[in-house]
Amino acid sequence: MTSTALDVRGKVALVTGGGGGIGFEVARHLADRGARVAIFDVDEAAAIGAAEAIGQGARGLGVNVADREAMTLAVKKIQADLGPVAVVVANAGVTPQPATLRLMDDAEFDRVVGINLTGVYNTVRPVLDDIVATRGHVVIVASVAAFAPGMGGSPYMITKAAVEQLGRALRIELAVHGASAQVAYFGIVETAMTRAMLDEDELGRELGGRFPWPFNRRISATDAAKALCEGIANRSARTIVPRVWTPYAILRGVINIGFDAALVRDTRTHRMVTRLESQLRGA
Repeated sequence: MTSTALDVRGKVALVTGGGGGIGFEVARHLADRGARVAIFDVDEAAAIGAAEAIGQGARGLGVNVADREAMTLAVKKIQADLGPVAVVVANAGVTPQPATLRLMDDAEFDRVVGINLTGVYNTVRPVLDDIVATRGHVVIVASVAAFAPGMGGSPYMITKAAVEQLGRALRIELAVHGASAQVAYFGIVETAMTRAMLDEDELGRELGGRFPWPFNRRISATDAAKALCEGIANRSARTIVPRVWTPYAILRGVINIGFDAALVRDTRTHRMVTRLESQLRGA
């Protein structure tokens, strides 16, 4: 039977995408709670810098989550240096260049899937024996994007919906061993990735401007990390922040029928898609 609480003091916690943003804040909060933190990031300097900023014995390694062999070797190094991994936070993720599926570069689709989906598998798979042995906890960082249609940026929504299912499967498979899994769904978080997607890109600004209040409310990476870490402490099945998205999460099967139908007929959406495809052809 899974314990209802998890004290991370003295336990090894691995966080991917920890060189900045949500991942850094999660690593910092876990270290403050007494965990021995390992930070993985594709940017080695950022990973090492994050570990130095956190202190408390944190370790930083440069590794690409899409590289399965490199991830396996990096995990083995952490296991040898710090011990078995009791908490893993699969946080690393990227957004695609705006494009419709019809005109998308195949390599761009593969890049996003390789990091956001396969990269999550590559992160979790090497530590599952440790998670079982320590009765530990897995966190899959999905997104409220898993709830919504993704015209113009579908690889992100596709992968976030897919990792939600990965987390649900793990939750059931690990329960028999006294371990647990959590899926984190965040709305709009103030990070460099979000600013690039919604503020610096013309289509992104238009899409972002169509989020009605209060769904357009942004939260800080610190707020997201605090909620995620509370979920770890409580072995929560899911974390949804801001909470205004919770009813949508519960009712999405009904809401999305009407939402999709409305978007299919919406002339503003038609114009956005047409303009995007014209830009892609011009490029």
